[in-house]
Amino acid sequence: MKNLFLVFLICWMGAVPSEAQPALQKSGPSYTSFINYQKSFPRVNEAWQRKIDTLQKQFKAKDLEWPAKYIYIRSFKYDSQLEVWVKNELKEPFRLFKTYKVCALAGTLGPKRMEGDYQVPEGFYYINEFNPKSSYYLSLGINYPNASDRILSDSLQPGGEIYIHGSCVTVGCIPVTDKQIDEIYILAANAKDLGQDFIPVHIFPIRYDVPKSVDYLANITKDDASLKKFSAKLEGAFDYFEKYHQLPVVMIDDDGGYMIDGAPAKKAVADKNKSVKKIKVPVKHRVRTINHMPQAVDQWPQYPGGNEAFMKYLDNLGKEMVPFLPKGLSKAYVLVEFIIDSDGVPVNFKVVRGMNDEDFNDELISRMEKMPDWQPAVLDKKPVPKKMAQTVTVEDF
Repeated sequence: MKNLFLVFLICWMGAVPSEAQPALQKSGPSYTSFINYQKSFPRVNEAWQRKIDTLQKQFKAKDLEWPAKYIYIRSFKYDSQLEVWVKNELKEPFRLFKTYKVCALAGTLGPKRMEGDYQVPEGFYYINEFNPKSSYYLSLGINYPNASDRILSDSLQPGGEIYIHGSCVTVGCIPVTDKQIDEIYILAANAKDLGQDFIPVHIFPIRYDVPKSVDYLANITKDDASLKKFSAKLEGAFDYFEKYHQLPVVMIDDDGGYMIDGAPAKKAVADKNKSVKKIKVPVKHRVRTINHMPQAVDQWPQYPGGNEAFMKYLDNLGKEMVPFLPKGLSKAYVLVEFIIDSDGVPVNFKVVRGMNDEDFNDELISRMEKMPDWQPAVLDKKPVPKKMAQTVTVEDF
């Protein structure tokens, strides 16, 4: 039998994990509490002055005890939601305090497996850093890579620096507005001040109780057995919490796979995606043979007009692709890889995640192949090819 070890039971009971706590979390000798230390930073102090009265009133209106000794955060990527649950005794069930809107998603559904893959992690984490001087206003660090990620992700470059943060922009984190991170940061700081050293953060691909989200996940995993298995494990943790409003005990096996102790059994359902495969004439796309492509460059490719122009292009492209969404889907995050060749021409487009509908993917690639030429990447003062990865958000508002 494979060796199993606990992931979240250890954190929940207060044992110290291997990750060192960042300096910003340690109170200096002149501070009597973690809250006082955090309030010594201007942004936190200003957030406290703005929000403390409002938070107390919101707790009272929901018949919750202020301040919460324990909080639990869970986020749903496809549904763009972040929930904060609270309680004041270990044995009592969590109660939902508030659901926040997540501003944007980098990457698409599925776990993070390497640096630069634009993915928000999925799995079971905890807050390991409070940053009151973040480049994104205020931020709460998440302990990616965790024990599972260290087995399954790239051994040399798994990536890192994943945060829940303000400023409403992202390159692989969980962004909310500044007004929202004010509240989340204060709630987390209060819980830490009251003794909750490891605040759990569970990140799911979807809400497993929303039919359209379930349909979307089924669509993108129907030809990806490993992603389907991974998502099913996460669903077990979601189901456990929905049933008991307590955190499940999460374990991992020798291969890095999650195991959820006591996860409710799932009823077998028919696979709606099984159908007679259509025979279609393949679409010819712009493909080039690239013999050498450097890993690092001195300057990345530049879209005509810069990043702002590229974001506008992607926004328009997403709107154009809405009519091509498969029946029953109103939103999709599609991760596309392509190469900007040394002459600036975008080539070798490939949908790597987010949609398993061939007609949709062919249409998306055909449209992206019409984008203007870029300024190519530069290495040692010479133009070179460079691989890019970009998420296209298609949503029917």
